[in-house]
Amino acid sequence: MNIYDFLPIRLLLGGAYWLVTTLSDLLAPLAGANGAALAIVVLTIAVRCLLIPVGLSQVRAGITRRRLAPKIAELQTKHRNNRQVLQEKLMALYREENASPFAGCLPVLAQTPVLMAVYGLFVQVTIGGQANELLGHTLFGIPLSSSLVGLIGSGSLTWVSGTLFAILIILIAVIAGLSRHLLTPPIPETATTASGRAASAGSGPGQGTMPDLTQMTRMLSFMPFITAVIAAFVPLAATLYLLTTTAWTLGERLVINRALGVDHTGAPREL
Repeated sequence: MNIYDFLPIRLLLGGAYWLVTTLSDLLAPLAGANGAALAIVVLTIAVRCLLIPVGLSQVRAGITRRRLAPKIAELQTKHRNNRQVLQEKLMALYREENASPFAGCLPVLAQTPVLMAVYGLFVQVTIGGQANELLGHTLFGIPLSSSLVGLIGSGSLTWVSGTLFAILIILIAVIAGLSRHLLTPPIPETATTASGRAASAGSGPGQGTMPDLTQMTRMLSFMPFITAVIAAFVPLAATLYLLTTTAWTLGERLVINRALGVDHTGAPREL
């Protein structure tokens, strides 16, 4: 079954197709044959502008996590041998503080439909019952529907296409490294983490501790690097989307942190 035949996704793809083709035509006088590629970048920026409130909520969630960290540590230590009670106490704390432990995942989740649409635009032969004209668009002569892995597998990789993909993927990886260095709070070995591991190792079934938020922080900090790997497998158009959104995320977080007067750990910035 083709997931793009599912009605909501089909409607999403049809709307995205109209947007990209319209933008491509509008940008053709400026970008020429690269109009569709520029349209993807412009569309990505437009989507990220709409998602600025989500990015703001992510930063505020980080501030909340820092503020709640002592209380969470106390609960984890107190109830380390009873996972069920620990979960109940943590959920009660989040409700009391009007917070969510998963708020940091919102930007990734919010962008998933967009990435799915961009991917579909350059792999579907037909959209809305008509031939997909976007499959014929290129960037510097390289089809936007081609992927690095696909070109290597078919033996069609040239030095031009290889260089372009290498530049894009390296840029994603570099931005990912900067993001992890500048935006990810340090994750030191804490008493809570150590006691949680000890409890998990020494307890019976069902008695382990609930994974603390450092695990989530670690996973989220590696997401940009995973993006660089994904970029090698998706169409060139989707790679452009990934590069643009990764760069936007870095810039947006730096601006929001400065506007809120906090550093990358969520602590007040020293003047």
